[in-house]
Amino acid sequence: MQIYISEEATVGDIQDRFHTLYPYLKLEFFRKPHTKGEYSPEGEKISPETAIEKIRMRDNFGWLDISYYRTAAAVEYDCSHIFGLHAQVMRKAGTLWLETTSTDNWTLEELNNAGRPAKNHTFQWPEAPDNDNE
Repeated sequence: MQIYISEEATVGDIQDRFHTLYPYLKLEFFRKPHTKGEYSPEGEKISPETAIEKIRMRDNFGWLDISYYRTAAAVEYDCSHIFGLHAQVMRKAGTLWLETTSTDNWTLEELNNAGRPAKNHTFQWPEAPDNDNE
């Protein structure tokens, strides 16, 4: 699975394509990079209406590999080193979106699955054995 990043694209275009494939993940873009294990400041987040051409640090356009087996760290690395974009993968946790700072080594599939809401299961007691021999 890949997303084509072109000069006509907006941040929202990329976010929508990513979120369609991974409904419990988001890809956010920031003005400044974050270092491993650190959070990106909310005030540095880039608006979805922003054109990629206005925020990229490199003149590269092309394909971003977002296959299920890739890690969040690998996707963020590619955004930075290929396109000059400062990205952060976010995972759904209830009603919150968490940065994947401590789980950057998880695959996109693992992160997406972790973001799925838990199903409500009702506990059922096992049936008692028949004691007709008493």
